Amino acid sequence: MKKYFTITISLILFVAARTLAQGCIAIRSTGGASMLAHPEKDDEKAWTFSASARYFRSFRHFSGSVENKSRQTNGSEVINHQASLDLGITRTLSNRWSLLLDVPVLDNSRSSKYEHGGTERGVTHSFGIGDIRFAAYAWLFDPKKSRGNIQLGLGIKLPTGDYDYKDYWTNIGPDKTKELRDVDQSIQLGDGGTGFTVEANAFYHLSPALTVYGDGYYLINPREQNGARTYRETLSPNLANEAICSVPDQYMFRTGFAYSIAAIKGFAVAAGVKLEGIPVNDLVGGSGDFRRPGYIWSGEPTLTYSTKNINFYLSVPFAFYRNRTQSNTDKENSITQGKHVQGDAAFADYVINAGFSIPLK
Repeated sequence: MKKYFTITISLILFVAARTLAQGCIAIRSTGGASMLAHPEKDDEKAWTFSASARYFRSFRHFSGSVENKSRQTNGSEVINHQASLDLGITRTLSNRWSLLLDVPVLDNSRSSKYEHGGTERGVTHSFGIGDIRFAAYAWLFDPKKSRGNIQLGLGIKLPTGDYDYKDYWTNIGPDKTKELRDVDQSIQLGDGGTGFTVEANAFYHLSPALTVYGDGYYLINPREQNGARTYRETLSPNLANEAICSVPDQYMFRTGFAYSIAAIKGFAVAAGVKLEGIPVNDLVGGSGDFRRPGYIWSGEPTLTYSTKNINFYLSVPFAFYRNRTQSNTDKENSITQGKHVQGDAAFADYVINAGFSIPLK
């Protein structure tokens, strides 16, 4: 029973680390399967392969925590479709230590009017490999003796994803023709920065049938901006300070409970809450140029199924609070224009996640 619990908690946290995106808030899929290699009782070395798919559609616009419902009424809303497949390889070195390689593959589209002349809706796309991440993990307590455990992780995120991806924008300029431009920041494949990740994952068995879990993830991006154009200055001279993309930090924290279904061997359910977002100010380096800071609170039900070798999961986090916070460029424009300026962002209602892990012989 405890073995299945540990696998279940590992999968739940595995789901969380791979669901870092909900719309124009460009929280990319750079988290890895941080607890996929659960704490075994022995020191056997092993390889594990994982695949995790994610999909969402964002279309609800928020400025602060207030939804701008008129955007949908008048048809000016931005609609993002984002799908990703995270491929992970975990090397278990012992019952305490493991290494991770995480490779995301992204397929995105963005539909809007304001980026395509303002009258007709146009679509831009991006497809390719995102930012690859390497990480090392260690359990703090001996799995042979502990009822619960805490895992700490440190990693490096490489700028392998194209942060200057281009597609054709339509109805641009006086002749209303196509023009090859950078796609919006929200569907770029990478952020252009070498970042460092810090993680903490924990679980504790309250009883043979109930476990509490929690984890946190923070990406530190020291680079301030990546040089990719936003073309926002072409919309208004007041947006000249948002002409270049920022390279923001990102974070995710979550907690909840898991329950093993005794009547159905291998099945478990979990319910938790998750917070994810982009901060206004980074921990290291500058925080200027264009970003859409904000955060999302979500409820997160999860179903997992574990066999001797293969583990499956399905998770559907649903947003119950969304907030597009005021950026530093918004604050600068508020001063220069003598009024409160705060941009908006499109958020999803829910995210669909599904995946599996399997040992490699």
